[in-house]
Amino acid sequence: MGVPWFVLQSTGSAARAGIVAFCTLLPAVLAALVTGPVIDRMGRRRVSVASDLACGVAVAAIPLLQFAGILQFWMLCVLMAMTGLFRAPGETARGVLVPTLAERAGMPLTRAAGLYDGAARCAALTASALGGVLIAVLGAENVLLVDAATFAVAAPLFAFGVRGLPEARAQQRAEPASLRVYRRELAEGYRFVAATPLLLGLCLMTLVTRGLDQGWSAVLLPVHAREELDGAVDLGLLNAAFGVCALTGALVYGAVGSRFRRWPVFTIAFLIGGLPRFVVAAFTDTFTPLVVIMAVEGLAFGVLNPIMATVTYETVPEELRSRVLSATTASVQMVTEEVSS
Repeated sequence: MGVPWFVLQSTGSAARAGIVAFCTLLPAVLAALVTGPVIDRMGRRRVSVASDLACGVAVAAIPLLQFAGILQFWMLCVLMAMTGLFRAPGETARGVLVPTLAERAGMPLTRAAGLYDGAARCAALTASALGGVLIAVLGAENVLLVDAATFAVAAPLFAFGVRGLPEARAQQRAEPASLRVYRRELAEGYRFVAATPLLLGLCLMTLVTRGLDQGWSAVLLPVHAREELDGAVDLGLLNAAFGVCALTGALVYGAVGSRFRRWPVFTIAFLIGGLPRFVVAAFTDTFTPLVVIMAVEGLAFGVLNPIMATVTYETVPEELRSRVLSATTASVQMVTEEVSS
């Protein structure tokens, strides 16, 4: 939430907040579309670490340029484009290791997917709960410096955590890297998605549903909080309520989800998790109804992601995961923005 609020605070323009979100989104989509073979060649560990370091530098540059009095809107757009460009490969590189780590830990894949999504939800919760308060106390510029520091911490933690894991290293190929080989490897991932109706359906569904989420989280909710509610504090509390319940949903599903059939649980959660918050925000300008509906939707969203992740991991063979998950991640990046942005 730091960057959207920084843009609103410094420019007063919801349109410019949307432009910045788009500048983050487009490079993320392009990177996700084409970096699957690169992740395999470079190694998932290296890509993840490089992603965190590059994003940290870009985020830190925003407040530093602002303090120096030279930050221009086009500079902000370029820096956010840099975060998008490096973010998507890092996410894919980390995500493809979940089945391997689950197997090594002797943990059911459903539970591992729930815990992985729960960790992301926990990060979102912490960022939202602290972010709204810190923005009000320290200002958006200083909060972005804290955000940059988290990237600097995450990079060595991941590098240390997966050291010695063969699946995290660069894949050895018989053929040397070339444009022809790269194009063939890239096409393998897309052919697998196109030939698997379940994966293709998940990608198309994600394009629609998370497109609404992007408009909500990047523009509509910050503007609603500024105009109708109590500003950054209420924005942080709303996101925190959603995050707490989404974390709860992910952890509960990870613990007991294997006992239930997936499609009924997914269908119910999907129906709960979309439209209600838009309706409530449109017809009320008070905090309580909105926080209640966001909490309910958080529970639903917390269930959806582990189910989709588990199905994807079970469907895609390990040797194709970087390329296939890079392709499917592109559908997510087309319409969603990372919390840390």
